[in-house]
Amino acid sequence: MTNSRGNLFGKLVVLVGGSGFFGTKVAQDLLSRGARLRVVCRTPKKAYRLKALANLGQIQFVRADITDYAVLPSLVEGAHGVVNLVGAFKGDLDAVHVRGPAALAKAAREAGVGAFVHISALGCDADSEVDYARTKAEGESAVRAEFPQATVLRPSILFGQDDNFVNMFAGLISRLPVLPVFGPQAKLQPVFVDDAAEAVGNALENPTVYGGKTYDVAGPEVITMGELNQRIAKAQGRKPLFAELPDAVSGAIAAATGWLPGAPISTDQWKLLKAGNVASGGPGLKALGIEPRPLSLFLDRWMVSYRKHGRFGSKASA
Repeated sequence: MTNSRGNLFGKLVVLVGGSGFFGTKVAQDLLSRGARLRVVCRTPKKAYRLKALANLGQIQFVRADITDYAVLPSLVEGAHGVVNLVGAFKGDLDAVHVRGPAALAKAAREAGVGAFVHISALGCDADSEVDYARTKAEGESAVRAEFPQATVLRPSILFGQDDNFVNMFAGLISRLPVLPVFGPQAKLQPVFVDDAAEAVGNALENPTVYGGKTYDVAGPEVITMGELNQRIAKAQGRKPLFAELPDAVSGAIAAATGWLPGAPISTDQWKLLKAGNVASGGPGLKALGIEPRPLSLFLDRWMVSYRKHGRFGSKASA
């Protein structure tokens, strides 16, 4: 963990969209560096759990929306750094991923903010037919147009002990004897959320080194969806039957049911999965001074609660 008296000690950092899974991890990293935080989100109470990690006066919560452009200048006033963590899969994605971040970057530049970190997404593509991937790519360009020295981070799928990714599969594997696998050959490069959070902190501490650059924030290993499910099952000590679905079947299911609440996969999610989620080969975590940690380092420990009989169970049990 970073020492508490680095370049951010006592400086104000504004986290926009700081109440989510990634945002709370970024906040924890920055608090450990001694930064003062202004956590901006639509529902501040979701971030109140951070209070216990902060010293008196070290953290502030503000209710605001990145698409309310008139309030953005006041949000970044007096800040050393700004981090845009806002992201969505539904709604007006052009407003959330493009116009909002551009307005925030402009407000930060005009306020004299020294460091701006924009969280994009691995695999974003301005030519993609999927709105999420397209708007994420367009958002990068919009931010750079307003704040040329912004650091753009493109995280892969984030994993952590309390994530909604590994735990979703873990819950299904622990309950179902037969489990369908969509896109079993689709390649992923998941990254430990704490490593991604440290990348944000490093970028804020050293804007002269990392500013104006784009980094792929991905883990050290590429695995397929099929392999991921197998690893989770092994860590639980279970042997379910995995039904690996052909692409044609996966696509048909997504098209037929993706619009329903609780559907296993939407059409856009299927298209993103099929395209894969791996680093492009450009600068990554190591260029940010971080040695990425693999999922295998944590999986056995995290899956204990999913094993039959919990911590008293054995990985060898079926």
